[in-house]
Amino acid sequence: MGFTEIFVSTHDEALKRAAALEGGGAPAPGALRIPDISDFEVERLGDLAGTAVHSAGADYELAMVDVASDSLLGVPPAMVRALADLLSYETEGEGDVLAEVALSWAAEEDMPFGADQAAGYVRQLAELAAGVDPATRSGLYVWTR
Repeated sequence: MGFTEIFVSTHDEALKRAAALEGGGAPAPGALRIPDISDFEVERLGDLAGTAVHSAGADYELAMVDVASDSLLGVPPAMVRALADLLSYETEGEGDVLAEVALSWAAEEDMPFGADQAAGYVRQLAELAAGVDPATRSGLYVWTR
């Protein structure tokens, strides 16, 4: 299996990034590259984050954003919010929500990493999601091979 790269970008820049990745491009500054997972695992993380921040049932399915690249997917706004909320979500007596989500994600079937590494990935992804600014027409994108 290859890797998945997640990044914040405008639509046009995301298409350029996808073309670079399809040509074997190096990791982009500020992007999160996770080896040996696919878009399915990213969607599962969205489901887990949504449940953790009490937004279960929203649309957490990644969608193709342009016919120019079938490897480039957009993260829906509900999933972006749920992921960003992991950074500041407070619950009474439930502990660290981000850590709990990471633990659950790492426990998913066939995940290629453990809880500690998952916690780092989830934190980085939540920080990327928090950096999405609709005013600049940016979004969160997932490229997977």
